Amino acid sequence: MFSDPAVAPFSLSLKDLPWWIDWDNSKCTLCGKCTAVCPVHAIELGVFRRRKVQTPLNFSAQPSQETSLYYGIRQKTDPASACIGCAMCSMVCPNDAIIPRRSDEADKLRYHVDQGGSPRNRGGRRNVSESLLDRIKFIRISMLTDPALDAGRHEFELKTLLGRVLPPEENFRRMKEREWIPPIREIYPLIIGSMSFGALSPNMWEGLQLGVAYLNEELKMPVRICTGEGGCPPRLLRSRFLKYVILQIASGYFGWDEIIHAIPHMKEDPCAVEIKYGQGAKPGDGGLLMWYKVNKLISAIRGVPMGVSLPSPPTHQTKYSIEESVAKMIQSMSMAWGFRVPVYPKISGTSTAAAVLNNLSRNPYASGLSIDGEDGGTGAAYNVSMNHMGHPIASNLRDCYLNLVKIGRQNEIPLFAGGGIGKNGNLAANAAALIMLGASGVQIGKYIMQAAAGCVGSESDRCNICNIGRCPKGITSQDPRLYRRLDVDLVARRVVDVYLSFDTELKKIVAPLGRSTTLPIGMSDALGINDPAVAERLDIKYVV
Repeated sequence: MFSDPAVAPFSLSLKDLPWWIDWDNSKCTLCGKCTAVCPVHAIELGVFRRRKVQTPLNFSAQPSQETSLYYGIRQKTDPASACIGCAMCSMVCPNDAIIPRRSDEADKLRYHVDQGGSPRNRGGRRNVSESLLDRIKFIRISMLTDPALDAGRHEFELKTLLGRVLPPEENFRRMKEREWIPPIREIYPLIIGSMSFGALSPNMWEGLQLGVAYLNEELKMPVRICTGEGGCPPRLLRSRFLKYVILQIASGYFGWDEIIHAIPHMKEDPCAVEIKYGQGAKPGDGGLLMWYKVNKLISAIRGVPMGVSLPSPPTHQTKYSIEESVAKMIQSMSMAWGFRVPVYPKISGTSTAAAVLNNLSRNPYASGLSIDGEDGGTGAAYNVSMNHMGHPIASNLRDCYLNLVKIGRQNEIPLFAGGGIGKNGNLAANAAALIMLGASGVQIGKYIMQAAAGCVGSESDRCNICNIGRCPKGITSQDPRLYRRLDVDLVARRVVDVYLSFDTELKKIVAPLGRSTTLPIGMSDALGINDPAVAERLDIKYVV
């Protein structure tokens, strides 16, 4: 019996893959651009054999056959080189001869991605695309709104506070007696969340920083950006633009040697310090920068060997309880800058968030709390963590805010929410819903990557190879051949465009509420949803 040694019981066919390459032989000129640009090397130039059978017209002679060779594009079926659907091949093809298409049946690659005994790591966000925030409606419209605040004529500014806000009488007493007053920053309510120098490419990181600087310097919008775990370039630490940056410290302490050494030479204090205990995409896990992305520059900034994976511990190893961790970490970071800089923790959405908030309310140096919901993105996480662990941000945020209301401190400790905001493109509506549920501001990451640099990853598991540094757009790659595809100035320009459009849309939502001077934080009577269970859970109105 004939058997092909190349075909094994676990071999895959093109039908088994989630994406297959549609290639038109008649249009292709074999220029090779598609094979050169493919980040996972899913296609290759191949030699094909075509058999042609010729039948005589009189049917008296035996049919004959001839074989011809031709060259074309062949798709690989090896799981390590499976097409990710990024469509870079179709973008560079001069003749529109190639395009990836989703398979018409359930892919079987998911059963083969654990080769070698290791579960699948991937970047991006959860595979589920539905979002609760998109279903919330704004139902309260003030009939006595100032006409100057109507749509298209928004003259007011949207700002929020980052820092511990003391009651007026306590603040006045401390000012009178010249006691220490907690530092407060007036910032824009949309923050670019923590994406580290290492997780993002140099061009992407520089483009984001440049866009934030322009928004602050030229447009007077107090936008802030968080560094993520990994430190930052020394020139940023010693520049005046540091005041637009939130420095993050996490359990791996990567890059903090450089930051500590730069403190005496800093021209400006950072906007704030964020202590990361968890993130929504992988609750209970530490950060992970895989060895593919640890080049010479990253290893120098982080103070680690080159070419090794950098996993952070799941917890801060020197702390053994919430009380000790919150007290010691926040107070030590406050002392480093002479108690001039707000310090707050970031945690993943979980049922224990209320316990953390309870301890923060008793710590006079805690400047807020950032909560990251289960739909948050990541550069690398186990597939099972992203899809099956975590807490939705809406209910988790609402629980924390209502707890603050019960103890009368809802205006004292600001809450910042993140995780899947703008997941389906509705950035301003999602942000406004969270603000009315109790958030003082929101954090975004994946959205700004999609809007500013054209990230093609999606919740349908398209692309999502941020973890291995082969990003087809060069957004999350440390390979110069890839990240040079990004124009720094164009990224900065798109960041500005995103914020200007967001500002217009958020004002369009806020103005009819009759709240023109402050954000409608906790204004839940303006929200409604057509699901009675959700309405009861979030304590908002049920509308049909």
